[in-house]
Amino acid sequence: MSGFAVSEVGLEGGRVLLSATQLHKRFGDNEVLKGIDFDVPAGSVSVLIGPSGSGKTTVLRSLNGLELPDSGTVRIGDVSVDYGAQPTKKDVARLRAQSAMVFQGHNLFPHLTVLQNVTEGPLLVQRRPAGEVRTEALALLDRVGLASKAEQYPFQLSGGQQQRVGIARALALRPQLMLFDEPTSALDPELVGEVLAVMKDLAGEGWTMVVVTHEIRFAQSVADQVLFMDGGVVVESGPPEAVLENPQQPRTRTFLHRILDPI
Repeated sequence: MSGFAVSEVGLEGGRVLLSATQLHKRFGDNEVLKGIDFDVPAGSVSVLIGPSGSGKTTVLRSLNGLELPDSGTVRIGDVSVDYGAQPTKKDVARLRAQSAMVFQGHNLFPHLTVLQNVTEGPLLVQRRPAGEVRTEALALLDRVGLASKAEQYPFQLSGGQQQRVGIARALALRPQLMLFDEPTSALDPELVGEVLAVMKDLAGEGWTMVVVTHEIRFAQSVADQVLFMDGGVVVESGPPEAVLENPQQPRTRTFLHRILDPI
């Protein structure tokens, strides 16, 4: 993709880009996160799996400050936030600027064209030059197979196309880290593949990604590490061939059996 700094991401072989340490979060009497620890090397893909209510999405939202943990530390690159020390809004904003999120719902602005949705963040938040932003946005839309849809509105697109616009919009922010919160869960089954294909391509280009998903086959083929969560803790983690094909924990085995062999 000409002129876009994808190649700058994940080329430092083994450098830890993201580190989450002892994340705790409670909603009332419900302790959702009970001390989450994991590292994500630059250029790698980490996939979080587990049953609904296990804390996966809360972890993901904690990584960029959409959710504020009660305690624990998140570091992305050279930006670190200690949530237990009551960080300022500026501290959290600095952390958030290091990553970009692709949500379950497409979350596109319905009154803006596809191109305007992609350029909104770089123009208004990052204050980058309009000509540069437009050129890059068109390249990103081409990258996700939607260059011909640039002047259309979200309601004119399929769910899969809207989600691909969401990916382009996230990439336009030039993040160090891409976060995906069950990006295919709201899609019709026949549209899932087109979104996963884009994500696989991004992984192949060296983007650092943390993905919450129920797509076990995607995790098998793309992930560098899989974390199985249940009850607010990481029950088991490791490479996909270990966690998904030879899990050591009974809870992991039960979950995978129900997902892969539901009948």
